[in-house]
Amino acid sequence: MWENQGYSAVHGLRFHAVGDYNALLTLKDLQAVHEPLAAVVIELPQRDIGGQLPTLEELQAQTEWVKRAGAAAHCDGARLWEAQTGYDAELHEIAGLFDTVYVSLYKGLEGVRGAVLAGDAETIGHAAVWRRRLGGAIADAWPLAAIALMGMDENLPRMAEFAAHARALAEAINADGFAHTTPAEPATPLFHVHLPLSKRDAEQAARNLLEETGIKLFLYARSSPDPGRCRFEISVGIDALGFAPREVAELIRGLRSRV
Repeated sequence: MWENQGYSAVHGLRFHAVGDYNALLTLKDLQAVHEPLAAVVIELPQRDIGGQLPTLEELQAQTEWVKRAGAAAHCDGARLWEAQTGYDAELHEIAGLFDTVYVSLYKGLEGVRGAVLAGDAETIGHAAVWRRRLGGAIADAWPLAAIALMGMDENLPRMAEFAAHARALAEAINADGFAHTTPAEPATPLFHVHLPLSKRDAEQAARNLLEETGIKLFLYARSSPDPGRCRFEISVGIDALGFAPREVAELIRGLRSRV
């Protein structure tokens, strides 16, 4: 989605999209693939549909199917810390369903940049070679990890608090009547807000809001098949806790007057 098809340009890999782009990946979606697979990537949470999560039982069934098919099960867990709030399971239990897991150091942990790949020793050995070939083996990378460790101490224990605030925000936004969220009750600290405004108008209104108040409501809006509507993402972290749910709903409703 975001790296200009680097998997194909650099590695010669072929991507096979599975399932409905606007719905959670299911076991039936995987079973409908009738060609050999090398690896299956499952994102947790599934960001483009508002941070939704499969049940732990469904996730276990999917990863077991992948392994029986002779493929590797990889977790795009950039926001795995947030995903854990939607499960009655520990992080190691979720990660243990996969062969490899990637986590971001700069998203929920609010580090500077960087990522960590976890897996068995042989796989990580191969990955280390490719990390160097691709220019990722930077010297003195330890400060990136050090700052992320601070996030592990400060942010990780508050993920459940972030998730609870996300649910309160969504409830206020949905009750206001101007916009609505997907999902209606967020499963994680991440969800989408759907606006009755075009992408261009929403982004202009957000720029005006930033100039007038110093509040940045969202990074960017995404268009919709309906040209008069768009959506944006809310990811709740420490900064978002400073905004009361009603205040956020009022800021969103006020976008229409700022176009």
